[in-house]
Amino acid sequence: MGIIRTIIEQAAAFSWVDWLATITAILYVVLAAQEKAWCWFWGMISCSLWAYASYAFYNLYLDALLQLFYVVMAGVGLYEWKYGGQSKAPLPISRLPWRQHGYILAGGTAASLLFGYFFDAYTPAAATYWDAFTTVFSVIATFILVRKVLDNWAYWVVVDAVYAGLYASRGAYLFALLMIAYTIIAAFAFLSWRRIYLKDPA
Repeated sequence: MGIIRTIIEQAAAFSWVDWLATITAILYVVLAAQEKAWCWFWGMISCSLWAYASYAFYNLYLDALLQLFYVVMAGVGLYEWKYGGQSKAPLPISRLPWRQHGYILAGGTAASLLFGYFFDAYTPAAATYWDAFTTVFSVIATFILVRKVLDNWAYWVVVDAVYAGLYASRGAYLFALLMIAYTIIAAFAFLSWRRIYLKDPA
């Protein structure tokens, strides 16, 4: 009951900006899972709202900058999905070779350790290594999603699951619940995109 009460209290404390950002973020993920190019439009709105909330309400300036990066990537993603294929055709679903995954995992892990060490040594931030991991691999997964690579969803499953544990450990149970929902959506999206890809491999 304690966790449920906390979730209700956290939901009640949400501003209209928080709620609108959350709703549009869910809409973005659901539409992306369905391979709808206009998902990026909703992602752009959501990240713009999160950037505003992070800056104006929570004084999280680095997170605000990260959200603005996502706004730019949403614009790129919309263009790529609609015109990134051959002869400006819609971009098809593709996959990465295993070697590239090796490079991504090695580089992402190294960057996570580097950022984690820096923030652990020089800031009072909590769970620095896990926070660095989720940030680094969120950026990586976004780049892969922009190129409509099936494997992006596998990265998001892991990232969102870690986010859920991270938020729960900090008592942010509402955000943890949201991340669990994202994890489930990402898993279903992977299976859905895989079926489409197997019918017509790019």
